[in-house]
Amino acid sequence: MSKLNISKDFTIEDIHKIREYNSERRKNYTTDELISDIEKSADKAEKRINELRKKTVAI
Repeated sequence: MSKLNISKDFTIEDIHKIREYNSERRKNYTTDELISDIEKSADKAEKRINELRKKTVAI
């Protein structure tokens, strides 16, 4: 599995890259492993969104 490279402009092609990367990475996961990985990623994303919201409100 190669390293995931996202462009600075974040295009539709980047979304396809992310989906392919995650699919390849998770293809041998059990259901429990898959759910855990998705929840971990979602928690990380939610934390980042909340940080960005706080910065926006503070400006």
